[in-house]
This record gives sequence, C-alpha cells and structure tokens, in this order.
Amino acid sequence: MRSHLLNDTTADRYRRSVTEGVERVAAKLATTTGPFTGVAVDDLAPRIAGIDLDKPLHDSTAALDELEEVYLRDAVYFHHPRYLAHLNCPVVIPAVLGEAVLSAVNSSLDTWDQSAGGTLIERRLVDWTCERVGLGPRADGVFTSGGSQSNLQALLLAREEAAPADLGDLRILVSEAGHFSVRKSATLLGLGPDAVVTVPVDHDQRMQTVALARELERCEEAGLVPMAVVATAGTTDFGSIDPLPEIAALCARSGAWMHVDAAYGCGLLASRRNRDRLHGIERADSVTVDYHKSFFQPVSSSALLVRDGGTLRHATYHAEYLNPRRMAEERIPNQVDKSLQTTRRFDALKLWMTLRVMGADAVGDLFDEVCDLAARGWELLAADPRFDVVVEPSLSTLVFRFVPPGVTDPGAIDRANLYARKALFASGDAVVAGTKVRGRHHLKFTLLNPETTVDDIAAVLDLIAGHAEQYLGDSLDRAS
Repeated sequence: MRSHLLNDTTADRYRRSVTEGVERVAAKLATTTGPFTGVAVDDLAPRIAGIDLDKPLHDSTAALDELEEVYLRDAVYFHHPRYLAHLNCPVVIPAVLGEAVLSAVNSSLDTWDQSAGGTLIERRLVDWTCERVGLGPRADGVFTSGGSQSNLQALLLAREEAAPADLGDLRILVSEAGHFSVRKSATLLGLGPDAVVTVPVDHDQRMQTVALARELERCEEAGLVPMAVVATAGTTDFGSIDPLPEIAALCARSGAWMHVDAAYGCGLLASRRNRDRLHGIERADSVTVDYHKSFFQPVSSSALLVRDGGTLRHATYHAEYLNPRRMAEERIPNQVDKSLQTTRRFDALKLWMTLRVMGADAVGDLFDEVCDLAARGWELLAADPRFDVVVEPSLSTLVFRFVPPGVTDPGAIDRANLYARKALFASGDAVVAGTKVRGRHHLKFTLLNPETTVDDIAAVLDLIAGHAEQYLGDSLDRAS
C-alpha cells in the first residue's frame, strides 16, 4: 500500500508514528527495574512463533502493542547500571537522533550520487580519527559494520601487501588474548588454520614481546612470511593493551604489517587524562576502532583506518553501473572504492551529531569515568576474600572468580560460578559475562555505563556470592 511509503504526503504520519515509537521506548527506559526480565527462551519463542506474518495488523499502534509483548518488555537494556556483561554501551542522545535521521533519509554510502554530503561527512570523520591516532598525512579509512569486518579488511590489505608466491607461507601473529575474528579472517582469506600464530601473554594479559620476537625469528628461519602482527589495544576479556611501541619496533625490523585492534580501547583517543595508554598506536599500518563500544554510539559504528590510503586499492573493484573507472579519474568520491561493502548505511552521521552536540572531550570524559570505576571495582574485589580477581584493569573490564573459603575442588568452584551467572541472568537483577582463564571458569564485568556505581558493583558481587553459595549448599545436601 502506497500510503505506507515515506514521502512528502505521509510526512505527518511518519512524525506521529516515530513519536509514538519513541514514547514507548522512553517509557520502558524510565520504568525498567532491572536490565532484563529473566524470560526464558522456551517462554518467549512460542509467542513470536505464533505470530502470523501473513496477517498484518494494518495499524502502527497495534503493532507497537504487540512489540511490547515480544520485544520491548523482555529486551536486555544496556542503559541499566547493573548491565555489566559485554562490550555494549548506553548510547548518547545526539547519536540516537542521528540514527533516526539517517534511517529516514536512507542514504547509501557507496557512491557520491547516493549520498553527496554523507560521503563528505564520513570522510571528514575518518580524517578526524586518523588525526587523533596520529597516522600521518597519507592516512585514510572507511566506516565498517564492526570490529570483525575492520579486522578482516586490515588483514586483506596486509595479505595483498605481502604478495608472496604461496599463500601457505603467510603467517599472522596475535596474542592469545586477541580477538577470535583474527582466526576467522585468516580462514576467510584462504590462509588455512596454521596461518595464525598465537603469542603468549604476560601476567597482565599483554603480548610478550620476547615471545613475539622469537616467533618472528622462527618464521624467518622456516622461510615463512610474517604477513601481519595484530596488537590489541583493549582485549575483549581483560581490556589489556599490548606494548605497542615495542611491537612497532619488531614489525619495522621484520617487515610485518602492524595492525592494532583498538575496537575497545579507541575511547582513549578522546580522553584528556589517559590518551598516553595508546602510545605507539601512531606507528600502526592499520587500526580498528569501534565507536559503538567506547564512544557510546548505537550499533553499528566502526571504522578501519590505514596509514597509507593507497593500500585501500586492494578493496577496489569497478562496475560500470555503479563506479566506473572514469569516476576515479574525474575525482568523484565513491566510498565503495574503499569498502568491502557496497550498499552501506550512513552510520557516520551518529558520530557526527555526537561531536557537534557534545564534543570529543565530553565523550572522553565518559570513558574515563568507566575506567576509573573499574579501578575502584578492582580494589573492592582485591579486598574481598570471597573472590579472586585476575588482573588490575587497563580499561574498564574486571575478570574474577568466586572462591569460597574451605572449598578446594576446582570443578565445584567452576560449577558454582557458572550457576551463579545463569541464576543471576534468570533473576533479571543483573547481567554479567563469563570467560575461561587458564582453563577455569571466571566471571566478567565489562563496565561501559558511567551511571554504574561502586555500590552497584558491590551489590552484584553479593548477588553472585549468594547464588554460588546456594548452589554449593544444595550440592552438599544432594551428596549427603
């Protein structure tokens, strides 16, 4: 029905519908008592499966009423101060405004004739971020869907720059705490399972540069090509930042492409107090940044940055119907010439609105707040005999384990921690993440909400301990 198309004659209807939808979300944000309702998949799935998509409701209010039942009521709300799980941030209002505008206009950022000003805004934000990193006058980049895509494209460029006769000779070196997308990218790039060389980490979960040097020497001795070294500025599990200056020196000596996965730690680029934690990033050949993590942007908003914009040619393909070669000769700015994607959202607008309304200092101050909160949370954990905390945070992540006095069976402790996380999620009182450290189950707080307090952390720790102790007590009762 044409009456549902957004155009000049339906503008008022669009305004009313969006207002109603925004009001529904605002009401949920104002009334949620926890980050989650605790609904089980077996309860929610039948409700959604029972909706007949071939019988439309013909009314947006009725559709929103239905959406309340199958989504809004049971959504996981990242704005809540006791959502402490993954790298999901509460979002700033200027970015949400940008999201509403970009979705309605629906620009596609592949070619100039589909985006015009959008193209130039994205390019300006890429230049701004490259300047913050310090990549130099030839730097360039492009927005992506997220860190995995940015890492994939970076390694594609590194592969093409290496250009050996045999792809089987290529190696990618990354720390054991690096992101899984590195191994996935190697597979997608046809390099095989042996292409990724895992480098050990130190006590602080940072890549051991002595071990990296040794692995680079082994590559040389074996006639292999170290295509890339992936350094991480903010590991997913620990927030640890690899020793970037030392890694840069080793890359320069070996000729390896240096990629820095700063999907998490990129928030430090806006920090007025902690920018020095990224010292050495300016020597990278490519950098991943995820604005939708530490710049408080809605998903998705990421970018790949490169020191030499000329290397982006490895992602360039020309189609007569879209971006024929003559357009490049005429200096028409088509972003598809730099991207793995063709049709692509104008995600840069969200960051643009954020910087124009708030400014970079305000964003950096928010990220500094969560880093400070993590430091206080570490002190709390270190002083609590019920918990064993793995490492002092570099950013805003805390990894720890409930270790009750008198319980020596590691398997029982594992099961207690797993149970506590599951029970906490089912209660809806808080959401925390989990991971393994040296083969043992641990819990994880990823703190990205400046509204979270030390009291919130303490309360969630008490909830975890209560669930774990209940599990251990029940286990003893069953055993007896």
